Amino acid sequence: MEIDLSFAFIAVIFALGFVGSFISGMLGVGGSIIKYPLLLYIPPMFGLVAFTAHEVSGISAVQVLFASIAGVWAYRKSGLLNKDLIIYMGAAILIGSFIGSYGSGFLSEDAVNIVYGILAGIAAVMMFIPRKTVEDSKEITFNKVLASSLALVVGVGSGIVGAAGGFLLVPIMLTILKIPTRVTIATSLAITFISSIGGSIGKVMTGQVEYWPAFIMIIASIIAAPLGAKVGQKMNVKMLQWLLAVMIGATAIKIWVDIFQQ
Repeated sequence: MEIDLSFAFIAVIFALGFVGSFISGMLGVGGSIIKYPLLLYIPPMFGLVAFTAHEVSGISAVQVLFASIAGVWAYRKSGLLNKDLIIYMGAAILIGSFIGSYGSGFLSEDAVNIVYGILAGIAAVMMFIPRKTVEDSKEITFNKVLASSLALVVGVGSGIVGAAGGFLLVPIMLTILKIPTRVTIATSLAITFISSIGGSIGKVMTGQVEYWPAFIMIIASIIAAPLGAKVGQKMNVKMLQWLLAVMIGATAIKIWVDIFQQ
């Protein structure tokens, strides 16, 4: 696709990246689940280029890779990064995300949108499941086969749409694997980063990445995500959670309707 780097194009893409990253930083959810519908539907409203589902997923994958680096770096000396979880879940999600992202190059536009529709529906529900606090303990044990299997499945699905799967990893680690809350938050960031490596490589290899929009969104996310995290610590985000869940849910419904009307 020939990208027209007009001021309007740069301003709109930057704004979408900023808003998406600010919200994801504020709520602690993966940015791609928000940015996918923004990139898919907003640019054409301004008379700009309409990205395909493959291009949207490619841009998201590369952007998440860089956005997640900052999060992992912040926790590097915290002592909350569990090496066993990172090794087992990280290896599995790396394989899964590469399979999903590379394989998505052979899927139709509708198939990519269907996977997003499924993940978006799950994400909307996940936002209202209470995050059960698991007490911190020095000895962390978990079912390694179960952890690896779940990470592999999350990797495949999120790899297809260019997400890193953080919005699914956190509830899985808290609820199913019973990992302490603070360790979950830090370690899921590291696993998300590993997932985004596999996702980015697969998207690049299959030519699904538009580099200029990805670069613009990376710059926006580096600025906006830390700001969102600071604001999120100081405000009650319940109303925003509702609005975001409605937006994600509505996007999923629109995607399903568009598919069935074809």
